[in-house]
Amino acid sequence: MRRAGHHGLLLGVVVALAVVGSIAAPRREAVQAGAASGVIQAPALPGAQPISGRDRVYTADQTSNTITVINPATNDVLGTLDLGNERLDNLFSARYYREANVHGLGFSPDGSLLDAISITTNSAILVQTATNTAKDAVYVGRAPHEGFVTPDGRELWVAVRGQNWVSVIDLQQNQEVARIPTAAGPAMVVFSPDGQRAFVNHDRAPELLVIDVPSKQVLKRITGLDAGFSPNLEVTPDGKEVWLTHKNTGRVSVVDARALALLTVLDTGPVTNHVNFVAKHEGIYAYVTVGGLNKTLVFRTNGAHPEKVAEVSNAGYEPHGIWPSPDNTRVYVGLEKSDAVDVIDTDQQQVIATVRIGQEPQALVYVANAVPDGDGRQNLKQQGLGKRIVTRDEAVPGTEGTVRVTVREVDTLDMIQVAARGLSPTAHFSVYLSDGTVVQAVRQFTSTAQGTGDALAFTTFFGQFDRVVVLPEGTRPDPGLLHSVPVLEQPAAPQPTPPATPVIEQPHAPQLTPPATPVIEKPEAPQLTPPATPAIEQPAGTATGQGDGTVPQDHHPTVPDRGHPDQPVVEEAPAEE
Repeated sequence: MRRAGHHGLLLGVVVALAVVGSIAAPRREAVQAGAASGVIQAPALPGAQPISGRDRVYTADQTSNTITVINPATNDVLGTLDLGNERLDNLFSARYYREANVHGLGFSPDGSLLDAISITTNSAILVQTATNTAKDAVYVGRAPHEGFVTPDGRELWVAVRGQNWVSVIDLQQNQEVARIPTAAGPAMVVFSPDGQRAFVNHDRAPELLVIDVPSKQVLKRITGLDAGFSPNLEVTPDGKEVWLTHKNTGRVSVVDARALALLTVLDTGPVTNHVNFVAKHEGIYAYVTVGGLNKTLVFRTNGAHPEKVAEVSNAGYEPHGIWPSPDNTRVYVGLEKSDAVDVIDTDQQQVIATVRIGQEPQALVYVANAVPDGDGRQNLKQQGLGKRIVTRDEAVPGTEGTVRVTVREVDTLDMIQVAARGLSPTAHFSVYLSDGTVVQAVRQFTSTAQGTGDALAFTTFFGQFDRVVVLPEGTRPDPGLLHSVPVLEQPAAPQPTPPATPVIEQPHAPQLTPPATPVIEKPEAPQLTPPATPAIEQPAGTATGQGDGTVPQDHHPTVPDRGHPDQPVVEEAPAEE
């Protein structure tokens, strides 16, 4: 989708050609065809144009249902394009229009078109980047995940992860014209630099599908990959390798894109999310976001023997989407559990800036020449910006497990997300909110056979509680235990209309920590309520973004009476990468 332009190298870039070797005749033709637009998209070989105020960085924000728009020349957040309502506004009614769970992003080679994939409303929204206008919508099969435009700019290929095909959309007709059968749960599709081959990874099958783009026929199924589900993949800008991430096993498979054979499998760490590439004169580097470590790992590609050369500490929690600038000087990383984007200097290999964005960013892309003229602020709003969020990693008392707790301010309520690992298999746990004295049970969950677990609930947290406690079944949340759990530092309440988000300069990549707020003492501490709560729904299936990746069954929890804000709303966690 973004490759036809990014290999349009100037004839003077002799050094870059020396690095990557000779280019075959078919690829030279594709390069010349892409050069017509004068735009080189990332990931790119050395020699592309520098960062410009005409470029944009976009994030798909799953909770606020927005696309955040960033000017990479200044790192200013220009606003958000809202494609749907914020959670929980109108979430449980029929979805006749508007989108839910905005998740994937792709773009055309000339930068004029952005596609946004919403996994709950099964849609591909086509956005004109110059005016931030959603001009059309195409609805595909169940739970699409990512969509990418072919290097010739004519078709959008969408991986329909809830089913077993790639949907091919003609961008002149804006309608589906073909379905390419795949293995179970296709997660993503990317194209070789010459546009002749497509590569598809899978959620529920450990194989890489290789497709001939002109004929849309499967050329080969590459097996032997790591068995963990794969949410993301990318091709090196020289077209030699494909890297696939495996989220729940914490690994990356490396495939020879020309011989179509597995080269190696790397151990990278828990919650390995996305991968992308930076090309320097001395070689090509893979940047891998590892959410469980809050780090971005850097490897120098070298066939079956890639070398880890750096670990970049991110300034917040759970790095996820990642994309470089075409000139290879910067890498942009979405922080899923901090609602922010890190900017990494690829020479220093450290975070140099962090900006606050919409809520729960998933995919992230850098689009060169997205706004050829004007300031590019048309149709942008503030939905999802400036909302409170706090995240902390905690131990689970009485176990060897850990839990990542995230509390977000959403429409009318607060969203509590719990992601645990290292628990005893198939054990029962309860989630409590507390201020050190009062205890409120909000959720129960059962760990998977792999010892992971997730819980999601909506209730009132900010201003009433200051900690989230996860306890094994049968453990009483007595005051002594509650006081041993760290207090979640609570950010100040935002203004009704937040101003443009400033850049937070971070020369040494410190951890992103919300400003401390003292615990509000209650004038009369009520008695400890019993831990048991009636009718707390058990989560079904595997953990979010883990296990076999199946999509949870639809259901319709009851929205509480607005006159009782303390009553929690329990919802299954949405499918994520």
